[in-house]
Amino acid sequence: MASYMSMGEAHRRITEYLNRFVDVISYQDGTSLKQLLSLSSESPSFLALADALNLFQDANRLIKQADKYSQYGEIVAPLFRAMQSYRVSHMVESYQAFEKSANAFIQEFRNWESAWALEALYVVVYEIRILAEKADRELASNGKTPEKLKAAGSFLMKVFGVLAGKGPKRVGALYVTCQLFKVYFKLGTVHLCRSVIRSIETARIFDFEEFPFRDKVTYMYYTGRLEVLNENFPAADHKLSYALKHCDPQSEGNIRMILKYLIPVKLSIGILPKESLLEKYSLVEYSDIVLAMKRGDLRLLRHALEEHEDRFLRSGVYLVLEKLELQVYQRLVKKIYIIQKQKDPSKAHQIKLEMIVKALKWLEMEMDLDEVECIMSILIYKNLVKGYFAHKSKVAVLSKQDPFPKLNGKPINS
Repeated sequence: MASYMSMGEAHRRITEYLNRFVDVISYQDGTSLKQLLSLSSESPSFLALADALNLFQDANRLIKQADKYSQYGEIVAPLFRAMQSYRVSHMVESYQAFEKSANAFIQEFRNWESAWALEALYVVVYEIRILAEKADRELASNGKTPEKLKAAGSFLMKVFGVLAGKGPKRVGALYVTCQLFKVYFKLGTVHLCRSVIRSIETARIFDFEEFPFRDKVTYMYYTGRLEVLNENFPAADHKLSYALKHCDPQSEGNIRMILKYLIPVKLSIGILPKESLLEKYSLVEYSDIVLAMKRGDLRLLRHALEEHEDRFLRSGVYLVLEKLELQVYQRLVKKIYIIQKQKDPSKAHQIKLEMIVKALKWLEMEMDLDEVECIMSILIYKNLVKGYFAHKSKVAVLSKQDPFPKLNGKPINS
C-alpha cells in the first residue's frame, strides 16, 4: 500500500492524525480517543497511517514543529513507533514502544479531573495485554524467553494503583483487574490474583454494584474459577452462578465458558444438568459423567474421565470430577436399597456388603469385601449415607429416616 502513497499524502495523513489527537483531548471526546489508540484493531485508517509513517520516516520532526503536538509528544512519538513496528510484524519492538506511550498516557490521565478518558484507558490496557501476548509468541519462536506478558502484568498493576483511589475513575478498577486475571491465568501465576482481589473486596471505597455489569460478570467468572482451584465449591457456585445469571444471553461463547466450570461445581454438590443444556452449549464431554452419576456406574465415570482427560486437565476441573466417585458409589448403594425395598420392605435398610461387591462385579469392577467396607465407611463418614456398620455380619445398617441425605445445592437455570 505504501508504494501507492505520495510523500505529500503521507504527510497529510500524519498531520491529520495529530490534529485529531489534540482535538479529541481538548473536547474530552473519550470515544474518539479510544479509536485513535486501538492499534491491534488493524482498521484501514490505522494501516494507512502506519504505511504513511513508514514512508515519511520523520514523524518526530512534525511532532516537535508545533507546541500543540509536542505537548503530547511523549504519548504520540512512541505510539507512532509501535504502529510502524506492528505494520511490519515486529511485535517485540511494537510492544516496547507501546508500553512507553502507555506510561506517558497514564501520567496525563492522572491529571485529568474527570473520568472522561476511561474507555480510552481500557483500550490502552487491552492493547498492552494483546501486544504482550504477540510479542511473547515472537520471542518464543526465536528461541528467546517470553517475558513481555509478565511486564504487561507489572504495568497493569501500576494502572490499578492509579484507579483504585477515590473519585469517579475508580469504576475502571474492575476492568483492569479482569485484564490482570487474564494475564495471570495465561502465565500460570494465579496466586498473584489474591492481592488484587483483596483490594477490590476489602476497600471501603468500592461498592461492587457500582461497577459496570460487563466487568462484574468477568470478575465473578475468574474469581469463581479460583474458588474451583481451591475446591471451595459453595463460593465457586455463588460466583459462577452470578456470572451466568448476569451474562449477556446472546454471548453463547461466554455462557459456555462459565458453564464449563459451573457444571463440575454443581455436580460436586449433587446437581445434574439437563442433557439439552449440554447439547446447546457443546459441553457433551459431561454427558457420560452425568449418566454415570444417575446410574451409579463407576466404570462409565472412569471411562469418561479417561476419554476427556486432556480437556479436563487443561481447564483445571479434572480433580473436581475425579472426586465424584463417592457420589457414584452412593447412587449405586441407593439403587441396591430401592431394589431390596421392592422385594422385601422390612429388610430394605440392611445392605450386605456382598451385594455391593456383586453389583460392582456386574459393572466389571473387581473389588473385595475389605475395599467395599472401606468405601462404605467413607460414605457414612462424609454423610452421603446415614447408618452404621455391623462388622461381624458384614452388613451396612441404614437409617430408616432419610438414609441418603441430599447435598445442598441449587439447580442450573439457563
